Amino acid sequence: MKRRLAREMVISSLYSMELNEVQAYEALQSVIEEVMADNEVSDKTSDETTNEFARKLLLGVVEHRAAIDDLLTKFLTGWQVDRLSRVDRQILRLACFEMVFANDAPPKVAVNEAIELAKHFGTEESGKFVNGVLAKLLQNLDSTKA
Repeated sequence: MKRRLAREMVISSLYSMELNEVQAYEALQSVIEEVMADNEVSDKTSDETTNEFARKLLLGVVEHRAAIDDLLTKFLTGWQVDRLSRVDRQILRLACFEMVFANDAPPKVAVNEAIELAKHFGTEESGKFVNGVLAKLLQNLDSTKA
């Protein structure tokens, strides 16, 4: 399974959903399918596993978005979730979901993946910013676990 690709698909999907104000579940499924089609993987077995992992992450972030945003607000010193760049916001939401609500990867792996995604999709400062926010979350993880 290509977890990095799955995470990239999730970030693209979350970004697209927010940009287009997608709310309905049917529209959500449409966004997922569109992003997955854009990111075809040559190995069919890996493709299906990667797509399923991406779908699980995406639906988890969408389902827990309010709780994720509330949690992130505690660690955004001087910032509000809705004032972040769209890319940074989606990366932080995905990482927070993986750290607090999912058990697919150790929290440090989620942080490292988020930093790499921020460097890839964000600005020059995105990696440092994401690292700072998630480091605070990581320090307080035991008290924030769902």
